[in-house]
Amino acid sequence: MRFLGTGSSAGTPQVGCDCAVCRSDDPRNRRSRASILVEAEGVALLVDTGPDLRQQLLRENVRALTAVLYTHFHADHINGIDDLRAFNFLQKQVLDCYGDVRTGKELEERFRYCFLPPDPAWAKPSLRMHHLDGPREFGPLRVTPVPVLHGHLQIFGYRFNDVAYLTDLKRIPESSMALLQKLDILILDCLREEEHPTHINVTEAIALAKEIGARYTYFTHMTHDLGFASLAERLPEGMAPAYDGLQIRSAG
Repeated sequence: MRFLGTGSSAGTPQVGCDCAVCRSDDPRNRRSRASILVEAEGVALLVDTGPDLRQQLLRENVRALTAVLYTHFHADHINGIDDLRAFNFLQKQVLDCYGDVRTGKELEERFRYCFLPPDPAWAKPSLRMHHLDGPREFGPLRVTPVPVLHGHLQIFGYRFNDVAYLTDLKRIPESSMALLQKLDILILDCLREEEHPTHINVTEAIALAKEIGARYTYFTHMTHDLGFASLAERLPEGMAPAYDGLQIRSAG
């Protein structure tokens, strides 16, 4: 798994801000909008297409995608969708996308041109939307959607074999907690120090990570309120902030 981006909707540095984190020369404090790439035996699954997608793909030298998974339809998770056209051109095929029913509808309405029949020269995005209502196999990866509550909005997290990615959440229903048993790695929302109505903060993230009990937990979707080094120093053993470009491998 590669962390393409670990930032919140504003990114870090935040426009117009002169705080210590935004002015930091630590590259781990430069956070683009949250996204990951999950790879196994030739399968490459992208989660979300935020507005920094092109720069993320170039930085990580990503040259092929199997499919795109969407957590939800907020702008910081979908507005880079046009840059998927690079893979249509490279692979000469329609790219499959997956998400819940509401996200699929929002994407097809907001970006209608992406879901029209393919251009003969593959000069525009050519996508096909699928609605996930349960686990699906992508080669060696079993992908299970994990419904979570982003405020009052139900969205998807995802479990990939023994790794789970849960961003943009405030609460996990009991039915979804049952899908998070025996995890090797958990990637979890951790927005800022103060409480927030639709995200968990540092205190809530630590408590939730302990409750889920994965072998190791990485925090993501962080604002400029959280400096990498200072946060890392005070987290319990087995927890760490993620950073753009970090690569991890599960035990399984």
